Amino acid sequence: MSIEINNESGVEVDEAEFAALGRFVLDSMHVHPQSELSILFVETDVMSELHVQWMDEPGPTDVLSFPMDELRPGREGEEPTPGTLGDIVLCPAVAAEQAVVAGHSTVEELLLLTTHGILHLLGYDHAEPEEEKEMFALQRRLLLTFLAGR
Repeated sequence: MSIEINNESGVEVDEAEFAALGRFVLDSMHVHPQSELSILFVETDVMSELHVQWMDEPGPTDVLSFPMDELRPGREGEEPTPGTLGDIVLCPAVAAEQAVVAGHSTVEELLLLTTHGILHLLGYDHAEPEEEKEMFALQRRLLLTFLAGR
């Protein structure tokens, strides 16, 4: 599993922890072990530019996902397809604001957003109520299992 972490945000993050989370989620979702994932932390102005460019929405957002090879979760006992999963872009400044509202740490919010972004790369969405229920339950289970093993 190749997970590249780039921090251009000016905020200190434990890159090893985010790489470990990425590996855990991808392993749990039966993604091919030679697949690639990129996680990028950016400043608010960069996230604002990306948000306008790709989503046509003003202002910064917390996380954006850019799928590459449209990989999907594998199944136990099946050989998954290798490829490049894609890129997740996170904005620690936005995550910090959301963490205050949610009542947990910025790191926990960033770990949640990373899990959320990976699930988007794997084809999950939350546009419809049933999709949201499935995605958020999976996201919660994956993150809590990862955190319990820390």
